[in-house]
Amino acid sequence: MQFIVTGYDGTDEAALERRLAARDEHIKLMDYMKKEKKFLYAAAILDDNEKMIGSILIVDFPTREELDEWLKIEPYVKGDVWKEIEVKSCKVPPLFLS
Repeated sequence: MQFIVTGYDGTDEAALERRLAARDEHIKLMDYMKKEKKFLYAAAILDDNEKMIGSILIVDFPTREELDEWLKIEPYVKGDVWKEIEVKSCKVPPLFLS
């Protein structure tokens, strides 16, 4: 089952610092998930000044419960980067999966 995960960063002065501190671990986890075919693609959410204010990830997990288990170890969650998280089911067409 595929999901859109939208994580919105905090808006406090330390938000960017938290993101940068967790970024390397976040990328390592995404690399691992890519090999496991659980991570499909992502994009940064930018404000009008092109400052990163969040992330959108398209992931593939057998169940919502397994996605929730991943969120427990996601560095942007553990590092308090994402202050608000939305999860929606989706279906990525095969054309975009190759």
